[in-house]
Amino acid sequence: MSALFEPRTLRDVTIPNRVWMPPMCQYSAAPEGPDTGAPNDWHFAHYAARATGGTGLIIVEATGVSPEGRISPYDLGIWNDTQVEAFRRITRFLVSQGTVPGIQLAHAGRKASTDQPWKGGAPLAPAAGGWQPLGPSALAYDAKHPVPTELTADHIKHVVGQFADAAGRALAAGFEVAEIHGAHGYLINNFLSPHSNHRTDEYGGSYENRTRFALEVVDAVREVWPDDKPLFFRISATDWLEEGGWTPDDTVRFARDLQAHGIDLLDVSTGGNASGVRIPVGPGYQVPFAARVKAETTLPVAAVGLITETGQAEKILSNGEADAVLLGRELLRNPSWARHAARELGEAVRVPEQYHRSV
Repeated sequence: MSALFEPRTLRDVTIPNRVWMPPMCQYSAAPEGPDTGAPNDWHFAHYAARATGGTGLIIVEATGVSPEGRISPYDLGIWNDTQVEAFRRITRFLVSQGTVPGIQLAHAGRKASTDQPWKGGAPLAPAAGGWQPLGPSALAYDAKHPVPTELTADHIKHVVGQFADAAGRALAAGFEVAEIHGAHGYLINNFLSPHSNHRTDEYGGSYENRTRFALEVVDAVREVWPDDKPLFFRISATDWLEEGGWTPDDTVRFARDLQAHGIDLLDVSTGGNASGVRIPVGPGYQVPFAARVKAETTLPVAAVGLITETGQAEKILSNGEADAVLLGRELLRNPSWARHAARELGEAVRVPEQYHRSV
C-alpha cells in the first residue's frame, strides 16, 4: 500500500487515507439574521464534493467561537444551536461517503471584522457591519487595521470558555475531529508571538506566559472533547521575522507542551502574524517545518503548503516528513484529487455507487 492511502488511526478515529483537506474560509455565510454564521447550500455542496472525491479527512473552515471571533461577518460560527443543526447536514453526508468530518475552532483576534476577499478584504467598521477587534495587546496588525481592544484577564477566561462551549457544540454537530486554530495571526497566534504580545502580566513576556492562553484553551477543549476523539492544533511555525517573533525552535518546544496537554496532531503552517514579511513561497515550502517537529518530537504532524502532485505527496509521507498532507488550493481546483491520486498509485479507488461508470 502507498503511504498516501494507508489509513491513520488517532485515538479511536480511523481516517481512511492521508489526503486531507485543510480549513479554507468560504466567506459565504449569512452576515445577519436568524441564520447568521450557519452553513448553507454553498457549504454543503463545497464539502460534499470533496467527500465524494475521496478525501479522507475534511476540516471545515475557521469557525468562530463567538460573533466577534469571526474573521468576517460572512464566516461560519458555532455559538448557537441553529448553527449546530445546519452543520449536522454536512457531517452526516461526509460520514456517509467514508470521510471523517473535522472542524477548526477559531477566534480571529486583531484580524477580525474584515470584508470578503473578493471585495478587497478591508477592515469593516461597526457602522458597515463590523465590530471592534480584540487582541492580547493594543497593537494593530498593520496600518489598515484598527487597534484592537486589549483583553483583560477576565475576558481571556471568558474566551477560553467560548472555545470549550464551541467544542461541545461541534461534538453535538457530529464532528469527529476538532482543531484549535493557533496560526495565521489570529488570537491564539497573537498571544504566542512576542511580535504581537507586549503584555506584562501572566499572559505576556516569557515563553511560559505567552503560551499560557493557548494551553488554557487546549485544556478547556480537551475536557469537553471526548477521550476517544482526536484534537489537532494548527500552528504558524514561524513569523518569518529575523528577530522578535515566534520561531521554529519555539514550535518544537511548544509541540511537546501541546502533546502533554492532549493534542494528538500538529497541523504545521507558517506566517500571517506579521505584515510585510517576505515568505519564500514555492512547492512544499512549509514541509521542512513539519518535518522538523516530526524529527524532534513524538507528536504526529500534517504538512501543508503548495502540495499539488501525487508523487510529491507520496514522497513527503514515505520519507517520514509528515504523517498526512493537507491540500488546500489543489482541492479547490480538483475536488476528486484523491481519486486521481489513487489511480496513479495503483490503489483501490473509492467512488460513490452513483459514479460507478467513471471507474
